Amino acid sequence: MTTQEILERAVAARRALAVLKTEEKDQALLAMADCLVAATPAILAANEADLAAYGHTMTVVMQDRLRLTAERIADMAKGIREVVELPDPVGEILERVERPNGMIIEKTAVPMGVVAIIYESRPNVTSDAAALAFKSGNVCILRSGKEAWNSAKAIVDALRMGLTDAGLPADGVQLIEDTTRQSAKELMEAVGYVDLLIPRGGPGLINACLEGAKVPVIQTGTGICHIYVDETADQEKALNIIENAKVQRPSVCNAAEVCLVHEAVAKEFLPKLKAKLPQVEFRCDPAAQAVMQGTPAGEQDFDTEFLDYILAVRVVRDVQEAIGHIAAHSTGHSEAIITETEENAALFTAMVDSAAVYVNVSTRFTDGGQFGLGCEMGISTQKLHARGPMGLRELTTYKYIIRGNGQVRG
Repeated sequence: MTTQEILERAVAARRALAVLKTEEKDQALLAMADCLVAATPAILAANEADLAAYGHTMTVVMQDRLRLTAERIADMAKGIREVVELPDPVGEILERVERPNGMIIEKTAVPMGVVAIIYESRPNVTSDAAALAFKSGNVCILRSGKEAWNSAKAIVDALRMGLTDAGLPADGVQLIEDTTRQSAKELMEAVGYVDLLIPRGGPGLINACLEGAKVPVIQTGTGICHIYVDETADQEKALNIIENAKVQRPSVCNAAEVCLVHEAVAKEFLPKLKAKLPQVEFRCDPAAQAVMQGTPAGEQDFDTEFLDYILAVRVVRDVQEAIGHIAAHSTGHSEAIITETEENAALFTAMVDSAAVYVNVSTRFTDGGQFGLGCEMGISTQKLHARGPMGLRELTTYKYIIRGNGQVRG
């Protein structure tokens, strides 16, 4: 099926999904989760085909990002079921005003319509995006990278079977068959078909969408996330937080990429950090290099999302210099301060302009599930409409519904 045919079928399905009752959507989501689990053997076989075709072109970390297991598929189904438990935002009255002439004006949440997602080699995005789009009354068009296409196809087949079993249009969830740049371009230019485009991937993909799209785009994902270790930090706490933020899953956008350390504690703390993370390559500024003998930092190391076992390290004079460094190098995703000084924590949270700002907490918590949103559509690093983890509410817009009894304007 061509991309244009998929766009036309998505528009045809849009009205049917927009008027579904919450109970109908929830029953369909449960059926989708059940079909996903039932299709585990087929999904794993498809994933093995993807790994066999493209695994040799990836780092070990990126292979793990692509790889599916029965447990990960079960977690994907669990994520869909968790969406069922969330309140349906569609139809919620956000504001209600009664005018002196008797008019009732209700600002009411409604679906976006057709939401397209362009993403790379993360198969779990397929089910997360479909579940959130469907619950919020939207048709979902998925465009996977070629490295994960077989996996995405098997997942979408299962989700569409769930919709069919629930007696609903399978075209509520669709997968683009063309994985060349042409299909991405068609989605970016699909005015009148796509109401919102969400790119999830590296800077190349996101910048291509921002520069080339004629439809509305939400900027997501790229995470040059910082952790600043203050002079008064509890060092054991800091070590545990950085370990979690860097090595638990280095291939995701909320993993830490830069560590800033107050000069008063650098000589004591940095050797501890090096011993704590033996698997990590440290890219050090001169002051850090003198203490921990890592790799001298290159020109781009403080502006790189490594998505690997690499951490850039810089020694700073104080919290103000840390804030200045973050302002110059951050992508607006997630930043953390480790400190026992409330004044410094307050300054950091007030001055750092990112979607999520943490005090004594790992950046790995910037996640829809961890924020109580169920799964997520992505992490928005922009400020208009949506910021941070995007859940159901961020996939709706609103319209004004006005009720009266014959009022006319004089």
